[in-house]
Amino acid sequence: MNMPAISRPFEPALFAREPARERHRVAPDGLTVIALQAGDRLQVIDVEGDQEAHLLAFDTQGRVALSALGLGSDPAANYISTLLANGSGDSVQMRLGLARYAIDCNQLPAAATLWPAQSPAGYSRLFTASDTLVVLIAAPGGLTAVDSQQRPSELQLLIHRNNPRSILTPPLPTPLAEVVDEFTLRPGTANAYTVTAGQYIQVLDVAGRQCSDFVALDRRGLDRGREIELDPTVTRTLNGNAYPGPGLFSKFFDRDMQPMLEVVRDTVGRHDTFGLACTARHYENMGYFGHDNCSDNISRALAAYGSQPRAGWAAINFFYNTAVDAHQQLTFDEPWSRPGDYVLLRAMNDLVCASSSCPDDIDPANGWQPTDIHIRVYSAKERFSIAMATRKTPDSEPVLTRESGFHAATSALTSNFIDYRGWWTPTHYHGFGAIEEYHGCRERVAVMDLSALRKFEVIGPDAEALLNYCLTRDVRKLAVGQVVYSAMCYEHGGMLDDGTLLRLGADAFRWICGEDYAGVWLREQAQKLGMKVWVKSASEQIHNVAVQGPKSRELLSQMIWTPATQPSLGDLGWFRFLTGRLDGYNGVPLMVSRTGYTGELGYEVWCHPNDAQQVWSRLWELGEPLGLVPLGLDALDSLRIEAGLIFAGYEFCDQTDPFEAGIGFCVPLKSKQDDFIGRDALLRRSAHPQRKLVGLILEGNEQAHHGDCVHVGRAQVGVITSATRSPLLGKNIALCKLDVGYCEPGCTVQIGKLDGQQKRINATVAASTIAYDPEKTRVRS
Repeated sequence: MNMPAISRPFEPALFAREPARERHRVAPDGLTVIALQAGDRLQVIDVEGDQEAHLLAFDTQGRVALSALGLGSDPAANYISTLLANGSGDSVQMRLGLARYAIDCNQLPAAATLWPAQSPAGYSRLFTASDTLVVLIAAPGGLTAVDSQQRPSELQLLIHRNNPRSILTPPLPTPLAEVVDEFTLRPGTANAYTVTAGQYIQVLDVAGRQCSDFVALDRRGLDRGREIELDPTVTRTLNGNAYPGPGLFSKFFDRDMQPMLEVVRDTVGRHDTFGLACTARHYENMGYFGHDNCSDNISRALAAYGSQPRAGWAAINFFYNTAVDAHQQLTFDEPWSRPGDYVLLRAMNDLVCASSSCPDDIDPANGWQPTDIHIRVYSAKERFSIAMATRKTPDSEPVLTRESGFHAATSALTSNFIDYRGWWTPTHYHGFGAIEEYHGCRERVAVMDLSALRKFEVIGPDAEALLNYCLTRDVRKLAVGQVVYSAMCYEHGGMLDDGTLLRLGADAFRWICGEDYAGVWLREQAQKLGMKVWVKSASEQIHNVAVQGPKSRELLSQMIWTPATQPSLGDLGWFRFLTGRLDGYNGVPLMVSRTGYTGELGYEVWCHPNDAQQVWSRLWELGEPLGLVPLGLDALDSLRIEAGLIFAGYEFCDQTDPFEAGIGFCVPLKSKQDDFIGRDALLRRSAHPQRKLVGLILEGNEQAHHGDCVHVGRAQVGVITSATRSPLLGKNIALCKLDVGYCEPGCTVQIGKLDGQQKRINATVAASTIAYDPEKTRVRS
């Protein structure tokens, strides 16, 4: 007899599935504060290894209580007191919070040291609280030179609550600043509130996967007897979106086309901004008569302000996971939001707002279990960074969009930034523009902030063996001072990422790529193999600019000093790097690699973020006489497509192998004798290729775009991965994944527009994916 099937999906870090377990992150060179009850267990984990951990504990009277965790103080462990005394905005907020627990931050004692140096990755300690405690955990760090590989890294905290029934919902996150007003919305309720221009509204999903409808009315309009509400259609139109899509717009407008709200932060990235708040009719149509609904709740909440009731309110539905599919049908599933996720809005005029906690329990809209929403209002005097959030893994803490050490300089030249892999990166510059930036790079010299690249230090006696197993290149052939480009693949042959590997010493490497998960992947493989190796994240401590163009050598030769043990800038070979100083022996430490992403002679300059402004200023001082221009992502895209260089999410994903992505040259299946991840799959794939990356030259002046279908007759035989109009070649070109049967140079295909059938653009397969300088004479010069 068959037993009934049971749903047990893997849902990491969702509070409703693990109410007794909490996760917290201690940032490198940072501090986290948590509260424990008697019997609670605290596990402190050294995620990457070789990272100190300091801990202080206080009882309810503000007295030191390390003994309640079975710990004693270490006279040398003074990092927490130093951090709280540094005068930064974060330290001020932390001190104010600790003062509420009667903790005197001016008289902090020495902390406990949880483990000695040289801890392996994943090392942890488990403590059980014997009393109610406030616990401070720090990941000590400090400034490290760009050529050093001893980086501070994060700690992970796991709390196992002794009495989870006493906390039916997770504790609220610490406020972002001083709170002007706050309230909690229970499921199936709504509340109206007022905000003045400049104030901030934080909508918090307390337990995760809970929707919250939000409406706003112009307060002065209400005073005049007019209901001027937030309008999704106006908002969508003014933001240039013909169709709705999941996510939030940067600004929301009313029906008079006046801005009402600006989105400052979003830790989820997926919301419904185009539907009605749930209505009585919706539930009635489903057979649930008299069901609570957000529209009626909002109408009741707004009645006190003179607003007329509505059967359905057009709302921003925060955290509602909806989309419009390829057939223009509205689809939805459980929200992406996790416990403590939030959206932060800034009011652009005086508003009457209403927020709800959605009561929908008949479908996945609220994860089948409606929970609380919490609203906080902050003063207009506060200043918050504009940010979204990313997670390395589903159960990782969110990390907000960061600014590189060069941001102060780039933001003085442009306000056009996008969140590129979790870092604010310029798209183009005021007074220049993508075309001028492009020509500046091709003809003179250009500088670009590429700090968003991920950097990982891989050190230890098994470092070479680990990388040789995880990368497709033969790492054993890499000399100290050399750089090699490689793919990193999964077992099935699909690409996890591509990047460059630098060898700094016999057992010391630096992997530079685009994917945060690469570090997790490397550590997982090292653990499986039992290797003695440390993989340390270095993205926060190493920032970099690309200096590209035919005059890049002339520029950098004036400012890079190298010792006798290193090659001079002028002698640096292609795919080699040097360690040196800015201007002279006592200058700030730098590394320079002869690498780039433009197809031109070029270099990348690597430094500590604290030195970034000095490096940028010197580049401009020496570069302006040479015609230096800043370079944004828009111009870079044209440069790299001309050079046939691939981009994650366009030319490759985890379904694409290196051969199909056009980088089969970095998979030496014949000469590399050692096994590596994906080798067997790549042998099969290389023997039976289905598609190949080719270059296309388009007929006429109409452009192709990423995702366009490519046809021979009625049948689709390929897809455009990237496309641009080449300013120097005067042609529209594209990179295309094409069926191997149509990849001969000169073969004619058609790029489909509209539905792929009603409009076609003729194109010819080029001799190479490299449209500009196919012999690479410029980059090798």
